[in-house]
Amino acid sequence: VKSLVESHGAKWSEALNRENTLVAVNQTMVDYQHFIHAGDEVAFFPPVTGG
Repeated sequence: VKSLVESHGAKWSEALNRENTLVAVNQTMVDYQHFIHAGDEVAFFPPVTGG
């Protein structure tokens, strides 16, 4: 996951930083060290606020 984010440049790396963004691969929560494979579904969950 980490290399996927980094491959998209600094804006992605800043926006999807590990401190406050969750990530799921194939609908399972994982950490940024998780390996992804062709065909995997990757979802990022940035912090949100509601009211």
